[in-house]
Formats: sequence, C-alpha cells, structure tokens
Amino acid sequence: MRIGSGAMLLSHYSPLSVAEQFGTLETFFPGRIDLGLGRAPGTDQYTANVLRQRVAGEPEFDARLEELIAYLYGTGTATKNGSFSIHAIPGEKKNVPIWLLGSGFYSAQLSGILGLPFSFAGHFAPGNMMEAIKLYRDYFRPSQFWEEPYVLLAVQVVAADEKLEAQRLATSMYQKFLLLTRGQPSPILPPVDNMDKLWNDNERRAVEEQLFTSIIGDPAGVKQQLHELIEKTDADEIMAHTEIFDHKARLRSYEILAQAAVN
Repeated sequence: MRIGSGAMLLSHYSPLSVAEQFGTLETFFPGRIDLGLGRAPGTDQYTANVLRQRVAGEPEFDARLEELIAYLYGTGTATKNGSFSIHAIPGEKKNVPIWLLGSGFYSAQLSGILGLPFSFAGHFAPGNMMEAIKLYRDYFRPSQFWEEPYVLLAVQVVAADEKLEAQRLATSMYQKFLLLTRGQPSPILPPVDNMDKLWNDNERRAVEEQLFTSIIGDPAGVKQQLHELIEKTDADEIMAHTEIFDHKARLRSYEILAQAAVN
C-alpha cells in the first residue's frame, strides 16, 4: 500500500522542511511514499491570514518546486556566493515521487513541462477537467520522473445497494457544498430526504456545477458511470472522495466501488 500526501501546500511550508519531512517518511517506509504538491492556500482567507502566508504566485511556486526537487533528487542548494551548502537530511537523493495537484490550468501545464504525474481535482472543480487534462498531455515532456503522461482524477463517489439510498446519502455532500457557497463551512451533516427546502434555484445550480462529475448510484449505476468517466477522460487512475455521514454506509460505498472497478 502506498501513502500519498494529497496535498502538501508549498504556500505554507519551506521546501527544505517538506524535503526533510518526506525524506523521514521515505526512510521509514521506503518505496511507499508519494508527495502531492498544491499551489493554493487550501483554506479560507481568514485561516490563510493566521498562517501568515499568501498564495504562492506562479514564479514563487516554480522556484519553491525547483528547490524541493534539488533537495530530494540532487545534492541540495547553495547560497548565492557558493560559500554554504544546504542539504535535506534525511531526504537528499531519496527520489520521493512528486505529483502536482490542481483544479485549473497552471499546474496542469507545469506538470507536463516538468514531466511529472498530474492529479486533477475533479471532486470540486469539474468544469476545468477536460481542458486541464488536455493541456497537461499536450505539454508533457518525458523526464527523469515519468516517461509518459499520467493522469489521476479525483471524483466524488456515493454508492449504496439501492439507487434512492445513494441519492439520499449524497445530500450530505450537497449540504457541505451549499454551506461553502454561503461562506459557512461545516462538518459533514446527516443526510436529508429532500434538498428543496434547503437551497434556492441559484444555489442548487452552483452546487451542481461543482459536483456534476460525481458518481452516485447503486452497484450497476456506479459501474456504468465509472467506466463512462474513464472512457471520457482516459484517466490512468481514479481517486474516490466519499463524503457520507454514516461510517458503515461509507465503508459499504467503497466496497461497491471496489467491485465496480475490478469487474
């Protein structure tokens, strides 16, 4: 079993600290660690202000990524005058696999240029999905990291033995995104029988735009939707994100998805 970070946000951490943290993990669990990197703050503006970090802009993110690669794949960095070398210990030459994660186009293009695998956040930004994947493949250059483009697609999955039950369970996910659109983030809420009294038409459309790639249904429906999504995107790997309130129902959802994936 491999372990991924999903995602380490370089806007909040120094490249040296990330290299040493993941170098430590790689030392304890060799060949099992993946480092997924994100560029966005990954939170609301108030929490980002508390962290006292702004969103890393393109040039800054590129420089941080270059520095991180130097620690994990090379021999570290040096001061401008060359008088002092900086190394990640542990971490140096650990070659921890790096993924770029994104919900837009910049990370897709950069992943391709650097020859890195790319993970797209289809679980909350499906509107950019097809263009971002195409951009990544168009810009991909073989590298020391990867010889061919590799796309991991994250999607929301809610599965149950009955279609109506899956649709009911999915209302927890709808409520979460509804509250996010209102600027009122909340822990996952219990499902409801009907969303009509909870949102207006504009809110419903906004939520559905964020979730239109979601796979929701019974075993047969999940299998069909999963294969249709793979055929549409030619994704190499699917990451299932499941937001179900009840733990047993969540485990059952994963069981159904696993069966759909192997059949």
